[in-house]
Amino acid sequence: MQSDLLRSGAVTQWLRGTNGFLFSLYATLAAFCLYTCIFAFRKTYTVGTFEGIAFLGVSYKSWMVISQVIGYGLAKFAGIKLISELKSTFRVKGIVIMVTVAGLSWLFFAITPPPYNIAFLFMNGLPLSMGWGLVFSYLEGRRFTEVLGAGVSVSFIFSSGFAKSVGGFVMKFWGVSEYWMPFVSACIFLLPLLFFLWMLNQVPPPNALDEELRTKRQPMNREERKKFLTMFAPGLILLILTYTMLTAFRDFRDNFSAEVWKTLGYGNSPEIFTKTETPVTIAILIIMGSIMFIRSNRNAFLINQAIILCGMLLVGIATFLFDRDLINEVPWMIMLGMGLYLGYVPFNSILFDRMIATFKYVSTVGFLIYLADAFGYLGSIGVLLYKEFGQPDLSWLEFFVHAGYIMSVSGSVLIIGSMVYFHFKHQQWTSYNR
Repeated sequence: MQSDLLRSGAVTQWLRGTNGFLFSLYATLAAFCLYTCIFAFRKTYTVGTFEGIAFLGVSYKSWMVISQVIGYGLAKFAGIKLISELKSTFRVKGIVIMVTVAGLSWLFFAITPPPYNIAFLFMNGLPLSMGWGLVFSYLEGRRFTEVLGAGVSVSFIFSSGFAKSVGGFVMKFWGVSEYWMPFVSACIFLLPLLFFLWMLNQVPPPNALDEELRTKRQPMNREERKKFLTMFAPGLILLILTYTMLTAFRDFRDNFSAEVWKTLGYGNSPEIFTKTETPVTIAILIIMGSIMFIRSNRNAFLINQAIILCGMLLVGIATFLFDRDLINEVPWMIMLGMGLYLGYVPFNSILFDRMIATFKYVSTVGFLIYLADAFGYLGSIGVLLYKEFGQPDLSWLEFFVHAGYIMSVSGSVLIIGSMVYFHFKHQQWTSYNR
């Protein structure tokens, strides 16, 4: 039973009785806008470059990113248990607590001198790591999950650019310093966040038809999680390794895109972040949402992996074309974003949802997403540390190009291995359960 906090019975009843299109439109809009606001509590600071400050030979901004990612990544490991055992009654309270702690962290960051304020990036990352699981728990296990999942997943493509643009405008037109900009931006997004949280909390739980088509979803205890991992271990390892590479590359692009754009001559153009991410958002939404029309869960699961493979290849192709001066920086960043998110988005929405439905295994997507996320952000921390201590003389742009090649080749091999494994696993599963 869902929490009565922030609930309107009339809206919930309307959603129960309305058609699939209006239901999907409402839920997608609410989830997309809510996660966009949550993302702004985490990422607006990355538009700042914090130049001229370094500690122990490492740039101040790199310490900021590393501190936040460590907090975010550690909490993902806790989320494997917390999100998989999540009760729906905690959703609203959890989100309110999460953004309150994150917002106050930016306040203390602003009033505490560097380098001591770096600790508040860690405090900011800890609660926000629960945001995705809390929002997606409203959407999973439905016959419209492709559309709903794609809608909320593309929010972190759009919101990444939008949050940076807002942060950039706050500094450029309001005269706010880099240190106060994250807190001021968080205040701007607070009231819209509460409104969209109210909207999403009106969405009723999955009905009987949803459970019939997509398998019932329920919290998983420790023994159930262990059994699930044992059952699908080889395939999950391949998928998680693929996702780790995607997360590390995506996080690097997200955190240091300001430096990359500055190198490319766009240092005073905050609108460039939204300009390059908006077409990617629209394209990914259309592609991922269209998978809803595939009724066969097995085929949809396979196609999701094929889409990830196409994304990996596109990253390599785009980087090669840019590296050979065959395209300029804007189409390169758009193609790079397209390839990256073709690989990244399925993991955060519909890949695991279709996997559960394919094998008709009663469980929860949140467990799988947080398992993958935990190792993904561990990889992200490793890449940041390697860049700062292993390749300190390499520019952000050069490192970004090299990372694109590595991810494209290695990721393609891993996802092909996953496709082969799950093909034979399904044949074995079907024969055993006849």
